[in-house]
Amino acid sequence: MTKQRKLVVTTALFIATFMSAIEGTIVTTAMPTIIASLDGLAIMNWVFSIYLLMSAIMTPIYGKLADRQGRKTVFIIGISIFIIGSTLCGFSQSMEFLIVSRAIQGIGAGSILPLSLTIIADLYTAEERANIMGLNNAAWGIASIVAPLIGGMIVQYMSWHWIFLINVPIGIIVILMMIFGFQEDKSQYHSTGKLDWKGSLLLMTFLLLFLYAFQIFGEQGFSFSIVVLLVASALLFWLFLRVEKKVEDPIIAPRLFGSKIVLIINCVTFCVSGFLTGVEVYTPMWLQTLNGTSATLSGMALAPMSIFWMVGSFLVGKLLVKRSVNQILMIGSSLLFVATIIYSIYPLATPYLIFCATGILLGIGFGMSMTTSTVAVQESVELDLVGSATSLNTLFRTLGQSVMVAVYGTVLNMSMNHTMKQYPQIQKQDLNEFMNVQTAHNIPENILHPLRTIMYSGLHHIFFVSIVIMAISLLLLFLWQRKKKSI
Repeated sequence: MTKQRKLVVTTALFIATFMSAIEGTIVTTAMPTIIASLDGLAIMNWVFSIYLLMSAIMTPIYGKLADRQGRKTVFIIGISIFIIGSTLCGFSQSMEFLIVSRAIQGIGAGSILPLSLTIIADLYTAEERANIMGLNNAAWGIASIVAPLIGGMIVQYMSWHWIFLINVPIGIIVILMMIFGFQEDKSQYHSTGKLDWKGSLLLMTFLLLFLYAFQIFGEQGFSFSIVVLLVASALLFWLFLRVEKKVEDPIIAPRLFGSKIVLIINCVTFCVSGFLTGVEVYTPMWLQTLNGTSATLSGMALAPMSIFWMVGSFLVGKLLVKRSVNQILMIGSSLLFVATIIYSIYPLATPYLIFCATGILLGIGFGMSMTTSTVAVQESVELDLVGSATSLNTLFRTLGQSVMVAVYGTVLNMSMNHTMKQYPQIQKQDLNEFMNVQTAHNIPENILHPLRTIMYSGLHHIFFVSIVIMAISLLLLFLWQRKKKSI
């Protein structure tokens, strides 16, 4: 493929990734307007949840289809489904219809990140790939910063419907760029036997129950229904593994689960993605509640992390020639581990610029860890499994984010409830108003300090948990390195 075609395809992948990333967060800005228009306060959380659930469920399916039918066709199908879902969202007249439309949108979105990374693996060498992936992954960081701004402008000057409809022309442009820019040799893809529909159904049901259990855990805390869901999901996963061992062309090859290297890398990905969620969610919350920073500036505090994420990815491209994958992952995880310790010892009145400076360390650590894990998984399997292996790695990213969002939320609530017992004059309603930027200024001065202490305690406990998560990541890498030396 010529350099010009590579550039066209890479640009299309970057646009698609950015479109998918921004769609996950831009809705937050428009939600108050959507609720007022469609009157669906009680079920509004499903507008977010169903999109993430369906995206996660479909990720491994798209990976397998890409290995069977080729990347181009499957990617275009995924983008087309995303466009259809976006169109339906834009024309929604009820909250229920919007939720169904978001589910369709999420089904399409499940193709974008894993297939983008797979196509990049097809087009570039391992060293070149790290740099390109750095740019592509940076789309997620950029999206988290600009999404609130774009969402606010669309709601203010146009209509909330255009938050979804704007994806239609962009998606069509991406499809045209892929049709005319991407050339692939379909003879390299092997489609032996029928598609593993039974395994696919078991896998999707397992993921749905597993992720739903943690969603309930994050919203309501521990309950018997969560135990039932987790037991049912464990049974489904066991059945899924049994089916995969027997079918001719499994949806996820058993040797991907049997490879200790792939398993360790995916577990590290799980830990790193979980910590990333904590940084993205609770850094702005810290700045808004404890420092009184505006929502816009709080989001901008993550900008250094997004910029230096690319720097970390570029470093991987240089280091892959000189260092092993394990060593690079060890460096990246070590930087993140140091960052968790820094967060955990922040004083209550930590200046804004300190968060930005720590973001540099975080960006390099995340860039090295996430990029290396993807490249390492792709390089450790045969060509006919690159799509499946990349999708499995992407799935572990999603699982890490979903599980840790629930864990962090529970830790925050438990910590704040415990600290609140020391201040009997504080009510739950006071804390809710304090956490809302629009109502925080109404808080009486005499309870402001106790509220800040309660919030500070909760946020600190979140980053204590992050220390444990990143310590587990380092331990896994240490055990891997030790095993390699003993061979």
